[in-house]
Parts: sequence; C-alpha cells; structure tokens
Amino acid sequence: MNNKQLDLIKNGKGFIAALDQSGGSTPKALAEYGVPEDSYQNEDDMFKLVHDMRTRIITSPAFTSDQILGAILFEQTMDRDIEGKYTADYLWEEKGIVPFLKVDKGLDEEKDGVQLMKPIEDLNETLGRATERNIFGTKMRSVIKEPNVSGIKAVVDQQFEIGKSIIAAGLVPIIEPEVNIHSEEKPKCEEILRDEIFRHLNDLSEEENVMLKLSIPTQANLYKELTEHPRVVRVVVLSGGYSREEANEKLRENEGLIASFSRALSADLNASQSKEEFDAALKDAVDTIYDASVNKK
Repeated sequence: MNNKQLDLIKNGKGFIAALDQSGGSTPKALAEYGVPEDSYQNEDDMFKLVHDMRTRIITSPAFTSDQILGAILFEQTMDRDIEGKYTADYLWEEKGIVPFLKVDKGLDEEKDGVQLMKPIEDLNETLGRATERNIFGTKMRSVIKEPNVSGIKAVVDQQFEIGKSIIAAGLVPIIEPEVNIHSEEKPKCEEILRDEIFRHLNDLSEEENVMLKLSIPTQANLYKELTEHPRVVRVVVLSGGYSREEANEKLRENEGLIASFSRALSADLNASQSKEEFDAALKDAVDTIYDASVNKK
C-alpha cells in the first residue's frame, strides 16, 4: 500500500470523482454526454468513446489534486492508457490523484428488499491486475430499497466478506451499500444499515481498514460516528440521483462526509462543447462539489 496515498485519502481536503460507469450504464452515460447509441457499432467502439470522455475529463486543467483526492475507474479504463501511461499511473504521476477500481459485476435480482452483488468470479485475477496497475483501492455496490433487517444484513455481510479479500490483496475496499433515495422508508433503512456496518467494523483487526460509500442520509450527521471509527479511512457519499445542487446542499449538512459523485459531476459536460466550454463546465462542477465537501453548515 502507498502510505502517501493513504494519508491523502484519509486526511486530504477534497472529494473523489466517480468515473466508473460499466457495461450496463455506459450507453446511458454516453447519451447524457451527447453521444447516441447509433454513434457506435459495437461494444469496442462504445468503450473507446467512453474512454475518450474520461480522458477528456482527467486531462482537463479543471481536474486537479487541489480539489480532487481520488478517482474511481472502470476495469477497461484501468487497462487503457492516457498520453502513453496506464490511466492509474497518469492519475497519480501527472495529477497527484489516487486511483480506485470498481470491481463488482453488477446487481442480482431483488430479494428481501435489497439487491446483492452478483458473484465476482474473477476477483483474485482482477485484484492481481489492479496491483500491477498501481491501483490503491476498490469499489463495489449493492442496493437497499426496504428496511428489511435480514436483507440489509445480507448486503453488509457480503460487502465485508469480499472486502476482507480485497484487504488481503493489499488494497483498500470502498464498501458501498447504497440506500435508494426513492425508498419510502429511507431513514429506517439507514438506521439499520448504520448498525450493521458498526457490527462489522468492530470485528475488524487493527490491520483491516475500509472506506464507506453511502447515500446522503435523510437525518443529518447520522453517519458521523462512522467517520470517527478507527477502522474507517474515509466516508464518502454518492449523489444517488439527486441533482448536483440538491446533493451538494444535503452534503453540507453532514460533518465528516465528502462527495464521490458521478452523474452530478459530469451532468453538464457534452461531447460537442469546445475545450473552453468543457473545461469551464467541469470547473464549475468541481468547485461546487469541493465546496460542499469541505465547507459545512
């Protein structure tokens, strides 16, 4: 593990950019960027276009370590290069931004009010390649829709079980049990989730550390104690479908939490923009998300 990167993620001022749209969500991400599905003929073309989009973001003068601590990558992004360097190396060596990797393979069907992760059959191979590519940590997402205690327990159990394998590989796992923002009982889901996470954190050894990526809680500062737990490197939050303005407003109410936004970061970017227009739109997004992450009410 890179101790300089660990210190930056744990103590730095800023946020984490989520650039990890995968196969299932890539067409939507490209469409929102102004690239319709009839612009590409196959999956290879699609992934090249989305890598071009991510390259444009990462190489922009608005994308700097002054405000951005880390960036989460999709597996194909990790294996591609930017200006002759693997993406993770470019991020760290040229930008001073810590690279993470999304490792989950998507969601299973809903059961007991939640969606567990699909099996990650090639996890060890992926973690091996991630280490070779100088990745610092990983991210994996589950979804919670109802306050079903057994369902939420299953989500957190699965996340921490896989998380321990990631820790054993020398990486820091981002545990992401997302609570759907449209859940009619979102506050109850979040209370159960918090308690389940605490149970697992208290069982970790001093050598086992994790990050958490959570939905912004309905009750401000519900997760404050999680941010102070000795086994937690950092707690970040996703925008989860909120607009950037609403996500930023809610984030400002929560001490100790920083952003890890995806759609809220890139929503105003478009393939047709000039370099000046693109960089200005990205800078506005970065500035406002940074402000919400470091300046609290």
